[in-house]
Amino acid sequence: MGNLDDRMEGYKSCENDLGYRARIAHGEENRVKSYIIRIELEGSNPLIWRRVVMPAGATYKRLHDVIQNVTNFQGGYPSDGYHLYTFGLEEENRVVTNDDEWFLEHQDYRKNKKRYAERLKTLSPKLAKIEREYQQRLQVSVRKPSGLKIDKYLETHQMIRYNYDFGDNWWFTVHLEAVVHDYYFGFPTLLDGAETAPPEDVGGIHGYYTFLEALQDEEHPDYERMSNFSEFVDYREYDPEFINFMLKAIQYQKTQWDKIKHKNYVILEDKYRGKQESGT
Repeated sequence: MGNLDDRMEGYKSCENDLGYRARIAHGEENRVKSYIIRIELEGSNPLIWRRVVMPAGATYKRLHDVIQNVTNFQGGYPSDGYHLYTFGLEEENRVVTNDDEWFLEHQDYRKNKKRYAERLKTLSPKLAKIEREYQQRLQVSVRKPSGLKIDKYLETHQMIRYNYDFGDNWWFTVHLEAVVHDYYFGFPTLLDGAETAPPEDVGGIHGYYTFLEALQDEEHPDYERMSNFSEFVDYREYDPEFINFMLKAIQYQKTQWDKIKHKNYVILEDKYRGKQESGT
């Protein structure tokens, strides 16, 4: 799992290798493109982060599923959803969200701009200011997460911000660390990470640290309540093996078994997934 940092420069430099680019030019490189991303929970200290390799071609819904499964949240696959979320694509003046109300409001604004402009004229200065701010929000393009892929924006801008649960208001930053062509699995794999992620409905980052303070001290007056809560929300310590078990279900590309060293689909050796692991 570890020691990936020592190899990151090698990953990043592969695109600059003249031999590699020559193979691309002659059409010899037809392997699946994949991304190594680093997911960081903003405001956490020590930093809660995960490094994941995932095949290209994922939708924003799939990226949401990945983030959910490498943390302790429960709104990703195989769940049908738990809270609302957005990806902020600021460089394109766009958001990607599962908030249907926001999506429909934007669609209505696009179709009825004249009506919105006329409405502004009928309002008092104070109300007009509020309405202008509301309409400025509606001008931002809104897309649904299952209908747009991450590839173009991620490769161009190298970073995507993700906001989950508008109540607890979790913010993550997704950084593109490398583009690789030697990952042959059709699903994501956790490569590295640190610290246990917060559970659902704990009250945001400050609520999480209050929760930990009580949970880690049996003499704390809230210990029993927080212990019961942790069981209710299926709070887990950081467990890479369990995370990778869950990630295998998020398969959106074909696994290229002919390029993987295996015996009867049991992995014998792999750069990213290790040895002696059953395949799917």
